[in-house]
Amino acid sequence: MQICIFLQNQFKRIKMASSQSIGTDKKTLSARRATLLIFLVCGVGLSSWAPMVPFAKTNLALDDATLGVILLSLGAGAILTMPMAGMLINKYGSRKVMLTAAIVIAIILPLLLLASSGVQLAGALFVFGAAIGSIDVAMNAHAVLVQERYGRHIMSSFHGLFSVGGLFGSIGLGLLIRYAGVSPTVAAVSISVLLLLIAVSQYKYLLPHSEENSVESFSFVVPRGPVLVLGLMCFVFFLAEGAILDWSGVFLQFNRGFDATMAGLGYAAFSIAMAAMRLTGDKMVHKMGSRKVVVYGALLAAAGYLIAVSIPWPGAALIGFVLVGLGAANAVPVFFTAAGNIPGVATSVSIAAVTTLGYSGQLAGPAFIGFIAELTSLPLALGLVGALLLLVAATYTEKDK
Repeated sequence: MQICIFLQNQFKRIKMASSQSIGTDKKTLSARRATLLIFLVCGVGLSSWAPMVPFAKTNLALDDATLGVILLSLGAGAILTMPMAGMLINKYGSRKVMLTAAIVIAIILPLLLLASSGVQLAGALFVFGAAIGSIDVAMNAHAVLVQERYGRHIMSSFHGLFSVGGLFGSIGLGLLIRYAGVSPTVAAVSISVLLLLIAVSQYKYLLPHSEENSVESFSFVVPRGPVLVLGLMCFVFFLAEGAILDWSGVFLQFNRGFDATMAGLGYAAFSIAMAAMRLTGDKMVHKMGSRKVVVYGALLAAAGYLIAVSIPWPGAALIGFVLVGLGAANAVPVFFTAAGNIPGVATSVSIAAVTTLGYSGQLAGPAFIGFIAELTSLPLALGLVGALLLLVAATYTEKDK
């Protein structure tokens, strides 16, 4: 009940902010709401994989190292598709790419639980990752267009809805299994139907391709200079988020004694915290400045990882994941906004490059954590992610614009 009240208040806050926008036309307001819901679709789709990981690990009798290699497929699909997604956006428009990707996500999601071998799971994850990568680039590019029409920073609210989706996806499958008595596959199909309904119903409210023609052509270049620095920062934060997506369920079940159906609580706790912080993140960036948001956020997220892995009490893990969500929430929106405002670099080019580098964290992350966990332990592997966040806090020097 408290979660429902929290979400209701956050949606009211978004609606109020929209109604107070000066000079914003109805079409732009509708486009913002539709884009918010596409971010929600992406969050639900991606996070629904989190509670599935322990089921896949058990069903296929995978050790941590093997699971880590298989999890590479998700990031690989995203990384390889993102540059092509940029070209597709340029040719067909971002809303068509978003709709197509949402349909693929909905189709693949139940298949992740039906895989009978590691090879099948890896293949399904690759396609799933490709769809996630495509919708991610498209929705962020679309969000930049909507933000330009608003004339003020609203990027954090979009990413906030992604985190709200992360909450629903991470606990939804477990709750359906535990309390509705359905099988994991039926639960996944139910989530897929919901994703399709949202994506199809919101398609017409998204900005048409004709309004994107004035934007520079989408392409991918080898990142360097400020783009490279922002991309590497994104790499660490995406790694921090991806580690919780892919490994929090395994960690809670096998290292903290959680029931398999409740293993998604870790990602849910993370998502609640991240959603709350992102939905208020726009004001925070204006008040504190982008540098403090990134540095303090990295420190808080690092503390969360260290608490989660060093204190054996099961509740400490959830508290730690909450701190990671609070700390990591607004760094990526800051990076995307900064990437879209680098002098002399096209917005579409910088966003594609930074997004691709960021997702490399999810590509390298699962294998990195899996191999370290196999050699030492999963808690130690997750603790190393916290160490990388400390490194970001110590080295980030971007000045507030």
